[in-house]
Amino acid sequence: MLITLEETISLINEGKILHIAGDDSLLSALPKGKWIGGTTPYFIGEDGGVCTKDRLSVTELGFAEDVRITSYGKYNVFQIVEECFDNGLNLIILPYGSDVITKYSKEAPEVEELLMHPTMGWISGFKLDEEGVAKVYDGMSGEAYTDRAVVMFIKLPEGKSAMINMINIFTDDKSDPVIRFSDNELSVRKCTVDGREINLSEYIEKNGINAMMPLVADYNGAYINTSIKAVENGTVSFYAPVFKDVEYRFAKPVGDYAEEFKRSIDAAGPHDPIISFNCILNYMNGELEGKKIPPYTGPITFGEVAYQLLNQTLVYCEIL
Repeated sequence: MLITLEETISLINEGKILHIAGDDSLLSALPKGKWIGGTTPYFIGEDGGVCTKDRLSVTELGFAEDVRITSYGKYNVFQIVEECFDNGLNLIILPYGSDVITKYSKEAPEVEELLMHPTMGWISGFKLDEEGVAKVYDGMSGEAYTDRAVVMFIKLPEGKSAMINMINIFTDDKSDPVIRFSDNELSVRKCTVDGREINLSEYIEKNGINAMMPLVADYNGAYINTSIKAVENGTVSFYAPVFKDVEYRFAKPVGDYAEEFKRSIDAAGPHDPIISFNCILNYMNGELEGKKIPPYTGPITFGEVAYQLLNQTLVYCEIL
């Protein structure tokens, strides 16, 4: 729900367990309590998509039996698998542009223990047309960070479990060329296309590929996107890393982005998410300002976490 600073302060003072997203001017005014937060001015509220610095997106996590809040740097971020509850949900927020997100994005797929502990979250950001710094907040200590991840470890009631899912409008065409990379990287010059080494930026230009379309990898029917950040000076940079020896193809073109996004939500069927995060690229390309996508409300993010870092994806969690 999108509420005022005063309403949020009241919930914190009541001892509620909260996830909060909003502008830094509001987050920095909040009292200590059982909450974590991250910066963004973009949201999907009950009345639709909106960009605002006057309200906070607040999710009450009333199902939690207990919580712990900890922050991590790039050298120890994967301690989350050692310090979480046996039956729980790990809710993580990482600041955009930080070393800790680079570390997490490149190595999370190789940390097998993550798959045993439901882990989801998002990348905090700022208003796109302004100079800004992404921050995360540990509400328990009152500390804000630009270079650390903050994690809320949530203990679930006995007999309950966290189920993390995603909605992705992109698929590939199996007849398209296979693209491979030689390492886990956030920017590349060279790759192989059907086994032949080429410059990726030249390949994109020569084939008239729309950089709005991500690379996708098919993980046994689950498509994972890697979105292009920029193509310049012979280099292609990404919002999330490409991985060594994974088969990629460019996503099939989408005719009407907004309509395809709505169709994918409808096709996912009825759900009851306790929290959800939606990518800024979906917000912009899908023209979601003023549009409702029930039942998915919450912050618009600079990247989503469903165990690993994702792009152009809606991630949500249900307690079953």
